[in-house]
This record gives sequence, C-alpha cells and structure tokens, in this order.
Amino acid sequence: MPDVETLILTIVQPLVEKPEAIRIDKKPAGQYTEYQLRVDPSDIGRVIGKKGRVARAIRTIVYSIRTPEGKKIRLTIVDPEE
Repeated sequence: MPDVETLILTIVQPLVEKPEAIRIDKKPAGQYTEYQLRVDPSDIGRVIGKKGRVARAIRTIVYSIRTPEGKKIRLTIVDPEE
C-alpha cells in the first residue's frame, strides 16, 4: 500500500512556494480515513486552483487509494483564514 502522506506531499510540494509549511494530519473518521492538508496562507490559492480544479485533481488521485481495512480516504484542504 502506498504511503498516502508521501503521495500528497509529492503532489503538493511542487505547487507551493513554501513547502516547509505543509502539514498533513491524519484522523480516522468512521468509514473514512481523513487527511487534513494545511499550507501557508499565501499558497492556498495554488493548491485549490481556478474553480477548484487543482484540488479536484489531487482528490481524484488520493481517493483512488484503498486502505487494507477497506476504508476510503478523504482529503480536506484546510483554509487557514477560517
């Protein structure tokens, strides 16, 4: 099974200007395993993209992974200004 956090980092690091600010938190949530992605506030637009296209593409890749327990993966991009 691929390491989901490494996959997310591999996708997101080239998109942002401050890769050292990337933080990923893993939280089990019922039938899902939720990963919360946090980036520097100045990079949030780069990760989401126009009309959410970049975020949708990242989620498409991440959602295709299944865990050994059969849980689905959910990726949440946390807006630091909320």
